[in-house]
Amino acid sequence: MPEPDFPLGTVTGIGSLPHDDTATAVAFVLDRLPGLPAAPSLPTLDPREGLLAEGVWGIEGITVHDDGTYTVDATPDPAAPLGDEGLEGPPYAATRAFLSAVAGRTEPIKLQLPGPITIGRALAADGVEPARAYAVAGAAVNQRARQLVTLARTAVPDAPIVVFLDEPGLTGGMPFLGVPVDQVIDLVSGALASIEADAITGIHCCGETDWRIPLQAGPQILSLPATTEIAPYTGALASFVERGGWLAWGAVPTDGPRSGTIGRLWRTVASRWCELVQAGCDPVRLRHHTLLTPECGLALHTPDQAARIFDLVHQLADRLQDQLTSVRLSVGA
Repeated sequence: MPEPDFPLGTVTGIGSLPHDDTATAVAFVLDRLPGLPAAPSLPTLDPREGLLAEGVWGIEGITVHDDGTYTVDATPDPAAPLGDEGLEGPPYAATRAFLSAVAGRTEPIKLQLPGPITIGRALAADGVEPARAYAVAGAAVNQRARQLVTLARTAVPDAPIVVFLDEPGLTGGMPFLGVPVDQVIDLVSGALASIEADAITGIHCCGETDWRIPLQAGPQILSLPATTEIAPYTGALASFVERGGWLAWGAVPTDGPRSGTIGRLWRTVASRWCELVQAGCDPVRLRHHTLLTPECGLALHTPDQAARIFDLVHQLADRLQDQLTSVRLSVGA
């Protein structure tokens, strides 16, 4: 299993961008995220690059339409092979362009795909019996994750690959999922296990949840909003970091065009760190095991707003680096 090892203050992206041109979006990523560039999705350019359209793409019995919607035409079978094994369809156009642009790179790259809880929850809402919906979703994500890593390896045979499962379906509380918590954990854990031999694994959840549940699935990186309530979970999060886990903090909100001042954003992130230190987490280790990101995808913003959001994330990264430099100087290191 490859281990995460990122420079202090590494910045990366989460999911979608608002660009309507693939080459421009890829160039934006490489310019703004040199340390850990993230493959973008571009639902503004092609709605089939949206989260759910991508998630159900290739599942037998489901048709994805040009506008990004889909219909369940027949009862899906979890044993059926997933279509588009080579990831040549529209949901992966930006990913393929990104991989072409980073071909031969030896530094890490980041990829992302919809997780089994999010897909299973959507299928259940569309009338598929819940047990079958989650079984289909789990099988589909396991296959797709392996296919994604295989495709990436053709472009970057020597680069560390980071793969996040995007799981907005974990928000809203477990009673809404319709399946037992241990099955939720098993589904996500199975998806991570399918690629952990060749990829650094992460889970991204963009809202409030019981953070112990994704942690129990066994990611190496947990991506969470800096504004989230962590007080009930500080012990679990602190233990995760002490065991070598990383936290990717969604430090700049993405739920509106205004993202706040750098001082306010820094205080929000720093307050979460203080909570974890009080729970027993080593403060220096915590900061070294931090990635900084926007809170979520940026498809609903303009390209200029996306650029501004990443500027703010980088300012936070600079402040983090300055803070640790000051600590070292104060102790004579």
